[in-house]
Amino acid sequence: MGVASSHGYKPTLSETLCRWLYSIVLALAIPFAFIHLLLKGAQKSKGVNRRRFERFGLVAKPQKQNGYLFHCVSVGEVVAASCVIKRIMQEEPDAQITVTTTTPTGSARVTDIFADTVHHFYLPYDLPFTMSAMLNRVKPKAVMITEVELWPNLIDVCWKRDIPVFVINARMTDRSARRYKKISKLFNPMLAKLSHVCAQGQRDFKNYAWLGVDQDKLTLTNNIKFDQAASVGSTSINFLGLKDSESPVFVAGSTHDGEESEIIEAVKTLWEIEPQLRVVIVPRHPERFESAAKLLEKHGLQFVRSSVTEKVPDHVNVVLLDQMGKLNNAYAVASFAFVGGSIADKGGHNALEPAAFSLPILMGPHTYNNPVICDYLQDCGALYIVENAAQIASKVATWLESPSKAVQAGDAGKKVLQDNSGALDSTLSCIYNYVS
Repeated sequence: MGVASSHGYKPTLSETLCRWLYSIVLALAIPFAFIHLLLKGAQKSKGVNRRRFERFGLVAKPQKQNGYLFHCVSVGEVVAASCVIKRIMQEEPDAQITVTTTTPTGSARVTDIFADTVHHFYLPYDLPFTMSAMLNRVKPKAVMITEVELWPNLIDVCWKRDIPVFVINARMTDRSARRYKKISKLFNPMLAKLSHVCAQGQRDFKNYAWLGVDQDKLTLTNNIKFDQAASVGSTSINFLGLKDSESPVFVAGSTHDGEESEIIEAVKTLWEIEPQLRVVIVPRHPERFESAAKLLEKHGLQFVRSSVTEKVPDHVNVVLLDQMGKLNNAYAVASFAFVGGSIADKGGHNALEPAAFSLPILMGPHTYNNPVICDYLQDCGALYIVENAAQIASKVATWLESPSKAVQAGDAGKKVLQDNSGALDSTLSCIYNYVS
């Protein structure tokens, strides 16, 4: 039997006790979190310190109420939600949009994309009083959770106030589904209180159904990232003057610890084939910019930081992109791309971003964050799996020696993106069918 409709659902005593136990454990951790915030805030500006208290529900009121609240964990979710938000802004220009994140990088991405056109703050800790305080100030007519991160008290407080909660571009890996099944007393009530789940792929649809979501609350919309990537693929920018260069450009995007080393070793080999090859390394998180710089210095490589140059000098072949929100600018001038978080076991980041620019793509074996996307791209010959520097060098060498093969792979990826768009319209249809 599936999870009951949110309107007729009544949690059992054991389920309620389980949520309160979860809340008590979380509350016990709050003093430690508070001390951490004070210590961290003392090292930063007063503005940053003040924003840390948003975690306790002390958020600014928006200009208007009865709008939409989008929760996005970090960068990937902000990017995925951005096309939904932009469409709602077009169709409901007077609607207040609020975006919450849980990471500084996600917060920075909201600012990069929307500037001051949306109301933004950090999502409070998941306690009943903090979530209630936040909702008292925002008073949204609907809440959209992007991809993952379901919070029991956020969903419960919304349910008690008859605020519909949607999970859009919903992702549910097999591993996560098995974990949630083990804590069904806490997880099942969350599913019952949701208004609708818009699954990004067949795997995710199947896992939500297996966990008990009724068919009338579950829609396979496919992945919004196809639509989002299509909207940025037309970007034309001469990033750091690299577009004017006749040299091929290899962009390693969203890299994690260990992946920059593989890229460096690979390009050392490739420079023997093509001395003019340029490489742009883009660490996923800003706190790793310095460690990536030290790694390049350790290898004795001359490089420039994107933050301090407007044009790459002719004699420099390595760029460290040490600015947030500039990855697509790099893809716009690239010849080939590596997508990080995939040799490092992080599940792989968004391969559709380079596909939107018709680039042939390399990724490591860990692609479980977006398996459908990666399978599509692999099947059509746009994406190739590599495990180390030698395999990276071998594949890029093939593209350098046979440019037509690189073009063919890039065009195939672009076609996959175009053929699979439409998730945005399906998602908005689910929302508008419920929210008047």
